[in-house]
Amino acid sequence: MVGTSQFSRFFNANTTNLLKWSIGIVYVWFGALKFFSGMSPAEMLAKDTIRVLTFGAIPDDINILLLAIWEVAVGLMLIGSVFVRFAVKAALVHMLFTFTPLLFFPDVSFTHAPYGFTLIGQYILKNLVFAVALGIILKEEKT
Repeated sequence: MVGTSQFSRFFNANTTNLLKWSIGIVYVWFGALKFFSGMSPAEMLAKDTIRVLTFGAIPDDINILLLAIWEVAVGLMLIGSVFVRFAVKAALVHMLFTFTPLLFFPDVSFTHAPYGFTLIGQYILKNLVFAVALGIILKEEKT
């Protein structure tokens, strides 16, 4: 039982850091994949979404590079606990845009709209958990 007690104390003392680190790792990992064409399963969806959002003003190769930089930067800031409030706000903006394919590409997001999600739709919907976790981090950073 000593191990369980030590784990509980560690977990309780580091809840916000654990959230920052876990979200940061996901951001770095998913962002890093976008630096290599064809490595990210979300690459085409991201390119298509950004193309719609920017009215095609940014070439696909540039928009995916900028997204990769954004995601990796957010992740590194969260992992390193630097500029955390900025990182969380940047991540929340990112999260907002991750939901737009539900509107722009319902045929890719749903098998039966609005309740039957495809794998892509589920991938998008899980971002609700990230958004709430980011809100918790932001709240904790204010105190």
